[in-house]
Amino acid sequence: MDELIERLADKAGLEKAVAGKSVGIILGFLRNEGPQEPVQALIDTIPGAEAAIESANESRGGLSRLMGSSLMGGGVMAMGARLMGLGLGMADIQKLAHELFHIGREKIGPDRMKTIIAETPGLRQFT
Repeated sequence: MDELIERLADKAGLEKAVAGKSVGIILGFLRNEGPQEPVQALIDTIPGAEAAIESANESRGGLSRLMGSSLMGGGVMAMGARLMGLGLGMADIQKLAHELFHIGREKIGPDRMKTIIAETPGLRQFT
């Protein structure tokens, strides 16, 4: 996970701590909203991914949990709000997602990554 976070931080121009939290948020979103088999395959290829997802879920405070579930309907809007809450702008999120999806293509192949992007509601805007 450290190598992944360092690579993402470098490519997206983010602090390592922010990149690490972002990975957990994005992978958690994919697990909840994306196609189960290819998303789980991606998660399984990233050492520490489960811990990052769990950490991202635990760090959701009362207001962000409320925003993520009822006010914003969950999904891509809630993910975007959580990432923006870390200080990321739309350009940062797009750079981060682009690099994470590039890594995903390396890990699980372009066809599975294409499936994840195509079958996850709202994800195309970040690619």
